[in-house]
Amino acid sequence: MTEIKFCENNFEQGTEQVADRLQSKFADISIEVEPCLGYCGECAEGPFALVDNDFVQADTPEDLYEEIVDRIERD
Repeated sequence: MTEIKFCENNFEQGTEQVADRLQSKFADISIEVEPCLGYCGECAEGPFALVDNDFVQADTPEDLYEEIVDRIERD
């Protein structure tokens, strides 16, 4: 099962909608939202998530969503 973690502080970058879309599309993934994931510098730069503990960042929330979907579908 794919595990995806989002930083609550990164929601201002649009990641809350990414998490919601992923949860709707994939019933068999685990999505966690934590207050801080410890990537403060990257958090300020753009949307990101940890996918199976791999750091994934993109320029836009849509790009992040597509990157995560690609990773899920590859596994």
